[in-house]
Amino acid sequence: MTDAKKNLKKHLVLVVEDEEDIVRLISYHLEKEGYSVLSAGSGPEALDYVFEHHPDLVILDIMLPEMDGLEVCRRLRSSEKTASTPILILSARKEELDRVLGLEMGADDYMIKPFSVRELMARVKAMLRRVEHFAGIQDSAGREEEKVLKGGDLLLYPERYRVTVAGQNCNLTHKEFVLLHLLMLHPGKVLTRELLLDRVWGYEVEVDTRTVDVHIRYLRQKIEPDPANPRYIETVRGVGYRFAGEPG
Repeated sequence: MTDAKKNLKKHLVLVVEDEEDIVRLISYHLEKEGYSVLSAGSGPEALDYVFEHHPDLVILDIMLPEMDGLEVCRRLRSSEKTASTPILILSARKEELDRVLGLEMGADDYMIKPFSVRELMARVKAMLRRVEHFAGIQDSAGREEEKVLKGGDLLLYPERYRVTVAGQNCNLTHKEFVLLHLLMLHPGKVLTRELLLDRVWGYEVEVDTRTVDVHIRYLRQKIEPDPANPRYIETVRGVGYRFAGEPG
């Protein structure tokens, strides 16, 4: 076993899939990388496992018995306890509309079956690295004065994993929080969609501007007083996005 695997924090991954062959394949490679794995074969079972075991990441199929994966995703995002749990949808549905719908339900990522195990592991590692990053920030809380990012009435507390607008909490997903954090670290600077894909999703993918655009749209709905006329996150046509709130 390599030193990297010896030092790896043993994250818990929940695989929600009703095809046993796929569950065994994914579980084998996750365990090989040092992760703990749970599996669920239906939507209701997945919800029970998430609220009972609090996994660090959920790999979620859409076509599930009793309750489909999109509804599972929606319910997880509607609960404050699971709103920031990273969710990777793994589905045979390959139409762009299905992908966009999955992202609109709150998924952080979307992969199409049949899939490359190597790419799946790369995405899992990238998502969990970001979980570790913010967990590390939170663990350091109290050791020094918290570095709060500010733009007008919008405040982001990295150590507390918290965002407020005019004193009201904003219930962001993990990807939404990371996107906003990155934009607020560079106030006034235009960040391209390619850069956001690389820094937030963290792996080489075919550039899909819809992925970034959908997350920005839902982020705006949560932080902007008027999402149709955004005050904090500006669109720079053909390029990307810029945080325009007054820097703290």
